[in-house]
Amino acid sequence: MDAPGGRHADSAQRSSAATRDGGHPGDRSAVRTVGAFVDFDLGARLAARLVPPGPSAGREEVADVVGALREAAAQAAGPVSATARLHRDPALAPEPPALVVDRASWARANVEAFRALLEPVAVPLPPAPRARPGGRADRAATAVGRRTTGGEVGALLAFLSSRVLGQFDVFSGVDSGGPGRLLLVAPNVLQVERDLQVVPADFRRWVCLHEEAHRLQFGANPWLRRWVTDQARELSADLLAQPRDLAERLGGVVRGLPDLLRGEQGSGAGVADLLQTPEQRERVRRLVAVMSLLEGHADVVMDDVGPQVVPTVATIRARFTERRRGRGSLDQVTRRLLGLDAKTRQYADGARFVRGVLDRVGWDGLNVVWSGPDALPSPEEVADPAAWVRRVHG
Repeated sequence: MDAPGGRHADSAQRSSAATRDGGHPGDRSAVRTVGAFVDFDLGARLAARLVPPGPSAGREEVADVVGALREAAAQAAGPVSATARLHRDPALAPEPPALVVDRASWARANVEAFRALLEPVAVPLPPAPRARPGGRADRAATAVGRRTTGGEVGALLAFLSSRVLGQFDVFSGVDSGGPGRLLLVAPNVLQVERDLQVVPADFRRWVCLHEEAHRLQFGANPWLRRWVTDQARELSADLLAQPRDLAERLGGVVRGLPDLLRGEQGSGAGVADLLQTPEQRERVRRLVAVMSLLEGHADVVMDDVGPQVVPTVATIRARFTERRRGRGSLDQVTRRLLGLDAKTRQYADGARFVRGVLDRVGWDGLNVVWSGPDALPSPEEVADPAAWVRRVHG
């Protein structure tokens, strides 16, 4: 896996410069950034309109869950840091409080995260055979494509908006030096705690422990946020350079990459459709391995902290794990189509890796994994924690 600022990042920067200059004389194809081909504003509006309604709740109940989540998030930071033996880098700007949001606000926030991630990525364009680039036909085709892809962004995030309890937004502010954002989706927390019939206060604390663990992973290791962003952009640039129709390429990246990194698809079904070279397939495998580490680490931390602040943590974990598997036949089909089963395996594989390393070298030994890109586990090491320990610790 290339380190940040590697050859792909340099290539993307050069392409972006060509875009701003309108392309260099003699170029065989024009180059523009993804921002020219995705109507993110339309995506945000459509996502907010299409989100399914949340659970029925009175004003007092809504105020209660919002206040409880804010308080639980604020209280989670200390126990998470103590258990994981990680501490936020004091050189970073202070983290803002967690944002407790509804489904529409979560969807809009993720469109903005999507914009921050993909907008700078360069897209090579083949020369137009029937109309000069920038002409009327070219502009019309681009406008239609922008709306289509923006609509796809909005529809995907509207669907996912009912499935996410919380999220640390890695990409918000990453280029400006700003901190990420911790989002907690109040109606989804309320719905799931009702479905599982668990103690509401305990469940809310448990959810916040997981998301605070994610925030700490990046806050204690600032290089990691930049690295994940660069890897995602480099993969996007590779995929968008494929000799396919631009709409097909953009659609595949839209469907797959954000889910691969932050959401619901363990291997990125849309991304997988575009993979053509062994190098690309290996890049995706390594990204999945790192995402497995992040999710598994957060799960282990939340469960280890749990007994201190969540008396019913064992009940919550058992019922939540069963829910992740999907219950009805229709739900199981949907999960397979969207890759949600792969995401469930990602949590489980990552947790097994973390537990396996902890059994051998403890928390301080595990935390060597955060020392730099070379210390991150390979896909094979995620499945064999002892192999990672041998490589890193000797």
